[in-house]
Amino acid sequence: MCGIAGLYDTRGQRTFDPNLIRRATDAIAHRGPDGEGFYAVPGLTFGHRKLAIIDLASGNQPMHAKDGGISITFNGEIFNYKELRSELQAKGHTFATASDTEAIIEGWRAWGQGVVEKLRGQFAFALWDHKAQTLFLARDRMGEKPLHYASTADGALVFASEIKAILTVPGIDLAIDPQAVADFFTYGYVPDPKTIYTSIRKLPPAHTLTFTRGREPVLRQYWNVLTAAGTEQRTTTPEELADRLKQAVRWQMVADVEVGAFLSGGVDSSSVVALMAQIAGGSVSTYSISVGEENRDEAEFASAVAARYHTKHQRRNVDPATLTQLLPRLPQIYDEPFGDDSAIPTYAVCREAARTLKVCLTGDGGDEALGGYRRYRFHLAEDAIRKYIPDAVRRSILAPLARLYPKLDWAPKVLRAKTTLLELAGDEDMAFGRMVSMISEEQRDALLSPELTQRLGGYEPSEVVRARYREARGFSPLQRAQYADLTTYLPGDILVKVDRAAMANSLETRPPFLDHEFVAWAFSLETAAKIEGGEGKSILKKGMVPHLPHDLLYQPKRGFSIPISAWLRGPLRDMTLGLTSSARLQDCGLFNMRVVDRWVGEHLRGARDHWQTLWLLFVFDAFLRERGNALSALSRPLASPAKPASGPLQQPALG
Repeated sequence: MCGIAGLYDTRGQRTFDPNLIRRATDAIAHRGPDGEGFYAVPGLTFGHRKLAIIDLASGNQPMHAKDGGISITFNGEIFNYKELRSELQAKGHTFATASDTEAIIEGWRAWGQGVVEKLRGQFAFALWDHKAQTLFLARDRMGEKPLHYASTADGALVFASEIKAILTVPGIDLAIDPQAVADFFTYGYVPDPKTIYTSIRKLPPAHTLTFTRGREPVLRQYWNVLTAAGTEQRTTTPEELADRLKQAVRWQMVADVEVGAFLSGGVDSSSVVALMAQIAGGSVSTYSISVGEENRDEAEFASAVAARYHTKHQRRNVDPATLTQLLPRLPQIYDEPFGDDSAIPTYAVCREAARTLKVCLTGDGGDEALGGYRRYRFHLAEDAIRKYIPDAVRRSILAPLARLYPKLDWAPKVLRAKTTLLELAGDEDMAFGRMVSMISEEQRDALLSPELTQRLGGYEPSEVVRARYREARGFSPLQRAQYADLTTYLPGDILVKVDRAAMANSLETRPPFLDHEFVAWAFSLETAAKIEGGEGKSILKKGMVPHLPHDLLYQPKRGFSIPISAWLRGPLRDMTLGLTSSARLQDCGLFNMRVVDRWVGEHLRGARDHWQTLWLLFVFDAFLRERGNALSALSRPLASPAKPASGPLQQPALG
């Protein structure tokens, strides 16, 4: 795993100042502390920071073909590189190194842009074909490895693993995207392909972006789980699932260094560790984090798995002091507002693992691939009810009733019907969009200032998820919900959280559940295999019965989070009160501060639970502090809501 950066002249063949690319790679040195490398030709320069995992002796980058005609800077791991090398050698290709990177170079010679369809792994890379005068950018299917890009006013394309590297290049427009602000205060993250900056974009997962001199750039999607899985639902056995997952784990253990694992004590990470220990045939290093609360903590289960498989297990605690120490660092780590509170324990476990290891397997992706989130069960239940209620009744009776029903945060769950009524009143895509929102549409509208609302020009963030849900027409309601998560929440939140937290500690993470062949196969399974009797990931739990304790497999789902709501009323009370007097929040012009004051008071009194909104405000305030006052005033840095931008350099289509 590494960090990459580059500049490309879209208008000519200027020679770039070497200091530009060096500053960019210095900004992401944490992604590759084992070495650096640079490459330059007229009109192009590559930079690379190396974290040595495979071919420690000769895998330096940027790497060049033997004849010098092809160069690449590559971030990631190709797990099937040995198989690709054998296939290419049979075609007459020869290799000078033992690295996975060279397999991409020779694969480009053999298959051109089709090389990405041959790769099994996690990757983001830039390849330069000197003869064809072609720059080829690519990102892996699930979005495990990041790639950002922007263009300067003088026609330079800048790309890098992280936004912070792009920000070192002069001429980058730092106007804040108002739509991204609205997205953040809906989901807690900025969905692909946007970033918080109007001028900087993310290359979407499973996409390539090609520049050839004399031609328009071409954005191409090369893989989609809907096409890969097909519409026919499969039946299978728990034993087959366990075997397929074990093969995915085996693929992702490929390395020339020790590979450890995160072990939260949940079903997914425990499954990975159990299978990994069997494959390794020896002791595996495992790491977990505890928050000290029974209803949130799976530490005892983690200890039981560690004991069963004789892992070298280490456990650390996260407390309010950890949060206050790490909150100011979040903007430095994530480069834009990022509101998933589990970033704190994720960073902590990465920091612990990185003391002794360079690579860890994780359980990420199990919920998306196998229907594990509670919201999937709620969504299916609502969908079943919705079918029996005529549309006219839903819209004329349930919708007004939902608007009138009070939001009873303090009441028993059975009385908190407002959200359910709103979801039943709408179509299924709208209902799922509300379900995955961190803050409701009504709360967001109350929070954002009239000036920002005017600049948004009617933009509705819920359409980000709803559009993806509708793309999966012809699939089951569960698959539509899974697809929406696989293409929004997974790459925009989960994978960003883990990649940045890990790489900030120079640690590589690998999620076997996101092996693309496993994902496509799991996606195609019938609903009953994934959700049965109200139990999510049913087939995984059955398949892991021989490998894990029954109580662990069928424990209530807790997630990987910290008790922020209580902490904001208790040990972090002063920090909560500080939101009402934050000069940055007051001066930026983005928020209705009267509403913020009221919500802070209600939360501290226990009258309402506003922890999610307050946490997002903490995160945004920290971002403004990090980026400085030049970014905070609404009249200066906030871009006007644009008409839909076009072209791959502005707003790539996600279809």
